[in-house]
Amino acid sequence: MLGPAEPYGQDGARDVQSGPEDLHALRIGTAPGGGRLCGEDEEAHMRVGMTVLPEYSGESARKIWASVEEYGFDHGWTFDHLGWDGLLDGPWYGTVPTLTLAALVTSRLEIGTLVASPNFRHPVAFSRDLIGLDEISEGRLTLGVGAGAEGGYDVDVFGAGAPKSRVRRFGEFVELLDRLLREDHVSFQGDYYSAVDARSVPGCRQRPRLPFIVAANGPGAASVAARYGQGWVTIGGMAERLDAWWGLVSEASDRMTAALATHGREADPEFRRVLQTDAAPVLSIQSADCFDDFLGRADELGFTDVVAPWPRAQGPFSAPRSVVDRIAADVLPRWRTSGND
Repeated sequence: MLGPAEPYGQDGARDVQSGPEDLHALRIGTAPGGGRLCGEDEEAHMRVGMTVLPEYSGESARKIWASVEEYGFDHGWTFDHLGWDGLLDGPWYGTVPTLTLAALVTSRLEIGTLVASPNFRHPVAFSRDLIGLDEISEGRLTLGVGAGAEGGYDVDVFGAGAPKSRVRRFGEFVELLDRLLREDHVSFQGDYYSAVDARSVPGCRQRPRLPFIVAANGPGAASVAARYGQGWVTIGGMAERLDAWWGLVSEASDRMTAALATHGREADPEFRRVLQTDAAPVLSIQSADCFDDFLGRADELGFTDVVAPWPRAQGPFSAPRSVVDRIAADVLPRWRTSGND
């Protein structure tokens, strides 16, 4: 499966306190009251999802999100930005209402952010949104969370510039958000965030809280993922050639493995490794065969999940919708059996 690619032509971490031991045992999507167990199919060899940009409204948005589930994908995600460079002149809607719509038109699909960040979020306010989404989705919400880019619209629009240390801020953000989603009456004082007797009733539908998939490429963010995450997500990095991109993905995976070993989690069978293909120099959904190759390469590197962009009519991620038809019909069924090689 690791054949030639061409035919398809950070940072010092703050010493964040470890979360409680029960977080390391947290199972994805264990929602009381009958919520879906995300990824509960023991026979699935690779979980596959789609990222739908928050640019669709009304019936168009409802049809797309319903289609992601009907095609048989395991999860559906959206970006968490105030605007995305390159698409600032087009429609762009908030992440929370987008995922609310997604939750209401699906019943099985795991939904989430890829990824939320501290660039414009505060853990106290954001925790309320997440608790609400977890309830509306009946326990199908997973939070993808990352440190946030150094620049771009989400940073520039506030006119304040980047923080002194993005990774230290990220550590605080995840630490406080973890507590807010598990506890009531939270007080916290850090260098970047504070909270005074913050309330969280009724708490998450999933217990002890909804799962975190933590974005990390550097060792500092990987340490945060190992401490607080029920999984890890990477885009690999930027490269001009596909083989070089896969090299970056492999290096990031090795750093994550080292971080897990440092925190005593190298043998955790429930820890998810998620590859987001958006940054690859070749569009993963340009054809069904191409996408199948991406799944095979990701599988050989130990990834449990792969996420691809939903095809757009033009611009970034543009591809015919018929490719998704073929992926659903020809590719996904092969990756639903544990014996796939």
